[in-house]
This record gives sequence, C-alpha cells and structure tokens, in this order.
Amino acid sequence: MSEYPEFYKDRKNKIVNVKLYSDEAEKWARRIHESGEQRSNKRSQIRKFYDEVVRYNEIVKKKPEEWPTIQPFVNMIIAKVVYARGRNNLVTDDFVKLIKGCIGQVEDPRDLDVFANFFEAFMGFYRQYEN
Repeated sequence: MSEYPEFYKDRKNKIVNVKLYSDEAEKWARRIHESGEQRSNKRSQIRKFYDEVVRYNEIVKKKPEEWPTIQPFVNMIIAKVVYARGRNNLVTDDFVKLIKGCIGQVEDPRDLDVFANFFEAFMGFYRQYEN
C-alpha cells in the first residue's frame, strides 16, 4: 500500500481516482484500525479532524475567495494530528501519514473537496470497526 491515497488518476486534468471513495477509503480505514492501540485511533478522535476538514470545505464552497485565508488552517491540521500523536498516542503513525499525504495534495479548493469526500468515505468504512 502506498504512503497515502492518490486523489487523482490524472492530476493535471483533475480526474479523480475512480476507486478513491470506495476501495481506497476502505483499505485506509482497515489500515488505520489495525494500527490502533488500545487508546489510539478512537473514532471520536478521528472525527474531530474530519469535522474540521468538512468545516473548511464548506466555508470555501460558500466563499471561494476565502481560500487564501483558509489554506493555512487546512495545513495546520497536520500539526494538530502530530500533537495528538505525541499526546498519549491518541492517533497512530499511520493516521499521521494518511493526513500528511492527503493534505500534501490539497493545493486548491477542488483538492480540498476531494479530500473531504475521501475523508467522509473513510469515516463510513471506519465506523464498522467501532473503535
């Protein structure tokens, strides 16, 4: 499995990977679940990050001109995830890699929307593990 899910089959033309919201999301949900220790990767902890991504995505959808203001905060999610890792191992290294890899692909509002949709699919699959 790669270090992170690739959003696009063709990045230049913004053609989303056909399996991103299905097979890729499910693989990553399983991987994150399996890497979790007793206290790590609780659904409630991961949900906090998901909610933040969705909130930023909604802001930019309503006001695209806000993107330059929102983008630094999207990038700051990485710091928050790393902090959660360092704070009593609330998330695992695999979750940190997932978030870093995904946010590393977010260059514009369209990318943020793809990330939000991937994260939504991931959360749907992750639910089945009931962490």
